[in-house]
Amino acid sequence: MSSRQPKPAYRRAHADTDIENIIAYYLEQDAANAALKFIDELEAAIRHIQLYPESGSPRYAHTLDLPELRCWPCKHFPYFIFYREKSDCIDIWRVLHQHRDIPAWLALETRDE
Repeated sequence: MSSRQPKPAYRRAHADTDIENIIAYYLEQDAANAALKFIDELEAAIRHIQLYPESGSPRYAHTLDLPELRCWPCKHFPYFIFYREKSDCIDIWRVLHQHRDIPAWLALETRDE
């Protein structure tokens, strides 16, 4: 058991929309169990990020010139959670499919910041 205190996580509007669209996709495919499993895996991934924010990959940070941007995979699903660690919280930017043009989708978030 970790003695670390989790940082609160806050999702930006784009992240909420991403999550809603992912769940809607699974429901449209008549895959309610997959939608529920995705929610469980997403929540587990966010808990991990809250406890160990430094464990995410900075892979896209260099591409977008955002040194503090990190991503963490959603286990068993082809999605990355993009976030920034702040002094008092975890700022969740997007939840994107691994095969999307990730720099282009993240650029939308940097314009809205």
